Formats: sequence, C-alpha cells, structure tokens
Amino acid sequence: MSAYTPPDVWTWSPDGAGRFSNINRPVAGPTHDAELPVGRHPLQLYSLATPNGVKVAIMLEELLDAGHDDAEYDAWPIDILSGEQFSTGFVAINPNSKIPALVDRRTDPPIRVFESGAILLYLAERFGDFLPAEPPARTETLSWLFWQVGAAPYVGGGFGHFYAYAPEKLQYPIDRYAMETKRQLDVLDRHLAEHRYLAGDVYTIADMATWPWYGGLVKGVLYDAGRFLSVHEYTHVIRWADEIAARPAVQRGRRVNRTWGDPAGRMPERHGREDFERR
Repeated sequence: MSAYTPPDVWTWSPDGAGRFSNINRPVAGPTHDAELPVGRHPLQLYSLATPNGVKVAIMLEELLDAGHDDAEYDAWPIDILSGEQFSTGFVAINPNSKIPALVDRRTDPPIRVFESGAILLYLAERFGDFLPAEPPARTETLSWLFWQVGAAPYVGGGFGHFYAYAPEKLQYPIDRYAMETKRQLDVLDRHLAEHRYLAGDVYTIADMATWPWYGGLVKGVLYDAGRFLSVHEYTHVIRWADEIAARPAVQRGRRVNRTWGDPAGRMPERHGREDFERR
C-alpha cells in the first residue's frame, strides 16, 4: 500500500468515505425543509439511541423515578443515516446537526438545548437533582462530566470509526485510538477502584453521561470490541457498569428512540410512561 501524501489544498470528495458518505460534508446548514413534530409535553427530545442520545433519555427517566412528574417528555427519533438532522426544523434547534437536541416549551420563546452534556446540565439545574449542591461534590461531578465530553470523541470518532466503520482497516489509526481508549478505561478503573460512582457515593449526571460509552465498551456491546480491547481487565468499571445497568430508569432510557435490534428493546417514539407498560 502506497503512502498517502496530503495535497497542498484539501478538497472534499465523498467517494470512498464509507457508510456515512451520504451525510458527511464539510459545510453546515440545512439540506431540506421539514418541520419537527411536537407532542403533548413541554419537554421535546429529538434523538436516537446512540451512546450520546441514550444519556438524555436516561436522565429524563431518572428524573421521573425521582418524583419529578413535570419531567414528562415526548421523544422523537431522528434518522441520522438518512440525514434528518439536516432538516430546517432540526438545524433550528441544533445548528451543529447532531443528536440529541431538546426543546423546553415551558418558556416563551421555547429554550433549545443541544450537546448531550449541556442537556444533562440543563436538566439537572432545571429540576435540582443528580447534581450535588455542595461545591466540592458539584465540582467533582462537572469535572467528570466534561472529562467524558472531551474523551468520548477519541472512542467514537477515533477508535470506533477506524475499527468498525472505515472502508479499509488501517493499523496506525486503529493502534493509536485503541491505545487511547484503553488509557481512558484505565483512568476510570483506577478511579472506580476507590469510589462507587464517578463523583463519589452519589449517582450523578457524570455517571449517566459516561455509562453509555464506557459501560458499553466493557460489556462488549459497543463496536463488538470487548475481546479486542481486553476489557475484562477493567473489573471496577465492569462493577460500576453492571450496577448502573440494573437501574429501572436506565433500562427504560436505553430503549427510547431505539429503531434497531430486538423488537422488545425498541421504542422509536416515547410519549408517556404508559408506553413502557404496553410493551
């Protein structure tokens, strides 16, 4: 295989860009006109059950289990493979065209919130839960929340892309991002050896943000990479992942906006707690 020599000026070519070539492009903005649906609840979630999308559904379900009845919400699937995130309606609530995005219609005008970490922080402050009030614990929670926000792109866009989705397997990027992914797992494992949850003894938005990515890795369900990454080494992360996976709100949240896999685990749309009772 001949070495790639970058041109003097890069130009975009969608040819050979892999399974996402029909939606990846070097410009922003909408590609088509389409309004977003609106349900009966003030909170409207537009998402998909990817790791980033699952974070917010889990948070909303946890708020409901904690007694915040006004956290009821409608969840609508956004088909990112067909480009629904580039509609005029979606771009209006997230100019970055990434899921998830949330609209809080309690205010006039409604409040839009995009980026999963920002949504978790918004909801925690809005409902006064899952974010400690005491400065030391609050700071620890936010440190781990922003650690996840900064670290996960190396797992998803780095390791996940080159290991699972790239049109050809290349050793250098796979080695580079596998190394970084294992380093991050080691960061978590060393910390969780001494703490029940990321911020200490209390379950917070930091755990909700981190579990879909790193819990998925150590349980072998993310990119089917458990054996490749020798995830059995991270015993403390596995303990933490199993404890969170047993929570009823997490079990419900991971189903919201899921459009693939076992039909019993799918819930493309969610409009009330009664939806789970029907399944």
